[in-house]
Parts: sequence; C-alpha cells; structure tokens
Amino acid sequence: METIQDYSAYAKVQQLIEWRRYKEALKEAQQLIKQEPEDPDVFALIANIYLLMDENDKALHWSNEALRREPEQRLAWYVRVCVYYAADKDRAFDEAVQEALRIDPYESHYYYLQANMFNKKGKLKQAKAALLQALEIHPEAPLYLAVLSYTEALLIHFEESVRLERIALEHNMESSEVYFFLGLASGHRGDYKLKETYMRNAVRLEPDNKQYQEEFLDALQHNELLFKIILWPVKFLRKLKHWQVLIAWIVAMLFLRPLLILFIVLYVLSYWVTKATVHVKVFGWGRRRV
Repeated sequence: METIQDYSAYAKVQQLIEWRRYKEALKEAQQLIKQEPEDPDVFALIANIYLLMDENDKALHWSNEALRREPEQRLAWYVRVCVYYAADKDRAFDEAVQEALRIDPYESHYYYLQANMFNKKGKLKQAKAALLQALEIHPEAPLYLAVLSYTEALLIHFEESVRLERIALEHNMESSEVYFFLGLASGHRGDYKLKETYMRNAVRLEPDNKQYQEEFLDALQHNELLFKIILWPVKFLRKLKHWQVLIAWIVAMLFLRPLLILFIVLYVLSYWVTKATVHVKVFGWGRRRV
C-alpha cells in the first residue's frame, strides 16, 4: 500500500467483507491487484475473501501467491491454516499452524482450531491446554469458553463444564457456534433438554447448517420418553471413568450376558422407533428435504 488511494481501496474491500458482500469485495480486490500486481497484502486479501466464500482451493492458491512474495504475510498464513483445518489435513494443518504461531503468537484463533483438532482425536488434555492459551489472549471470548465447557464435559468434569457454560452465556451475543458447543457439552453431561434448547437456537440462527440440524434432531430423540427409559442406566455410566466403564462392561459380559443382550436389542428397537417418531414430528410423513 503505497498511496492514499491504495489505502482507501483496501479499506473499501475490508468494509465490504464486514458487510458479507464478498462478491463485490472480490471485484474491488481484483481491481486493486491490477494497480499493485506484486503486493502480497492484496494477494492475501483475495485469499481471505475466497476463504469466506468457501472456495478453499482458490483461497489456498492466492495465499501461496502471497507467501511466495512475502513468506511471513500473516493473513496468508491464517488462510492457509484455515484451509487445511477445513480439509481435515492433519499433518499439513499441524505444520502450518506451528509456523503461523511463530509469526503471530497472539492470534487466538489458531489455539481454538488446535483445540478442535485435539478434541476430534480424543486428546482432551491437549485441547484444554490450547483453549487456556486462547483464553489468555481473549479471556471473555464466549466461543472459547463454550468449547472449553464441552472439553471439560468430555473429561467428565461436569461441574467445571457447567461453570464455564454460565460464563459463556454471559458474554454470548447470539452466536450459533456458541450455542452449538454448549449443546454438545450439555448433551455429554446427559442434559438433553438443555441440549435441545441450545441446538434449537443454533438452528434458528443458521437454519441451513446440516450439523446443527442433526444435533437438534438427536436432542429431540433423546428426549422421547421411550428412549429416556432405555438409556436410564447410561446416566450412571457417564459419571464413570473409562477404565471403570471397561470393567463394568467385562462384568456384564461374564455374569449378565442375557440381560446385556436384551438391553442391546431394546436399545436398537427404541433407537429406530424414536428416530422415526422425531422425523414424523418435525418433517411429517414425507421425506426429509435436503
């Protein structure tokens, strides 16, 4: 950015991005690059627009072009990390996020993405550590608090999960992601009524999000009386550690096999019956529309 006109054009693109008018922002950025054909900031800006438009291949291409011109361009690294995260390319993500953190150690979003990756892999302690680092930078970020609440629920630290949930709600500004993770946390704690409430809010804010829809339907199913009766013993298992669950399972296999088989049969039957019941309640007798 060498002139006042360049700064003005750049600011205009940023404003269009904030308004979510991405196609217009892209046109303006493409005009800008004609004036500054070797400016890495403009290449990174275009990469970010493509990222926001979910065109990840193009986003990665433009971020690579920016980094070829300026190896430590921060926005370009941010785009690269986000693309690899979205594509579930674990190794590429790990390498990219480490380099990105070296360049910009105060970008809290990197720690958030790391935490989600760790949670997917079952590395819960590492996920918690990453979230605590994110919260050191932004202590009141509701999304980070919500994900930490979910992580604590996975760790069977239910009281801490509830405490973090309350703090996240105090700072939440109607974020669908916050409601989503709080819903996951409450579901893992066995509170499906609360999960239904959170997922309903998430779907209200993002009605086309398939993952939110599925979790909302799951909450409805778990709140069906038949399913609640069948899953009543699971409420106690949730409070046990993994090794305790394993021992309970071995004991059941050795001494209570007929009852265990009966439970499995009843679970399968109740699962499909309640799933069908929820489908009829939500979508009627027709097929669900994608």
